Amino acid sequence: MGSWKRLRQNRSEYTRRLSLVVLGSAILTFGIHNIHEVVGITEGGVIGALLLANHWFGIPSSIVSPILDLLCYAFALRLLGVGFLGWSVVSSAAIAGFYALWEHLPYLLPNLSSLPFVAAVLGGIFVGVGAGLVVRGGGSAGGDDALALSIQKLSGWRLSRCYLVTDLSVLVLSLSYIPVTKIVFSLITVFISSPLIDVIVGFSSSENETEAEPA
Repeated sequence: MGSWKRLRQNRSEYTRRLSLVVLGSAILTFGIHNIHEVVGITEGGVIGALLLANHWFGIPSSIVSPILDLLCYAFALRLLGVGFLGWSVVSSAAIAGFYALWEHLPYLLPNLSSLPFVAAVLGGIFVGVGAGLVVRGGGSAGGDDALALSIQKLSGWRLSRCYLVTDLSVLVLSLSYIPVTKIVFSLITVFISSPLIDVIVGFSSSENETEAEPA
């Protein structure tokens, strides 16, 4: 009976985590494809690199996304272990799959190019909620998560500083095709998405601690 109960619990936990990763991937890629790529507001990290490659080389995000993620995961493998990377590979596949889906459909939101502040806020919400759900499920919303954690491991810096380094590096490169005024809106997106990720992941941690308390 004990083994059967553990099996059911493990299956339930696996289903919960997979659902979070898939839902988060759908929300994240929907916002990036229908807002960021249309308006020209970029993100930092790997997400920003996807938009950079899409603009300069016309390479679909569904192709660039898994390539960049795998490069970052390969760098992080020895530092972070197989467990984290296992779920990250699942989330990377889900993200690439949803990018492919959205790219075969017409844009599903109004063009917000004339309302860049609204686009920055909505884009930040989509990215924050989507990435937060993926991380809550145990994966990563892109290779930049693995890269930032690896930098933290090697440098001893705070994780927020590691994310800032990768985000600002990509935003500086993005000045090659995005005006400074739009980079300002990109910063708004970053400053909205990052706290949202913390809120969602933090809520998950508090919920787990509550469930773990004895009755």
